[in-house]
Amino acid sequence: MDYSLPAWLGALAGTLLAVAIYLPAIRVMERRLRARIGPTTLEAREEFESRLSIIRRVILGIDIAILAALGYWIGNAIGGPGPFRPLS
Repeated sequence: MDYSLPAWLGALAGTLLAVAIYLPAIRVMERRLRARIGPTTLEAREEFESRLSIIRRVILGIDIAILAALGYWIGNAIGGPGPFRPLS
């Protein structure tokens, strides 16, 4: 497997894009979920916050994995060694 600088830079760009997309998307999702749950007891609120924390982590992990891999692939396709580029 070839590890080229453009591919790694693409992966970094994909990761930064994932975080940039995550922040506004998670705010919208939280607002909708909080509006749906409405007023509840303290125990129910703590359980909701716990589940929301897990949901945030899962979404961020999936988001980073997909966009970092996509960025790596695009970076490698644009600047990686190809049939007309030297391998050194």
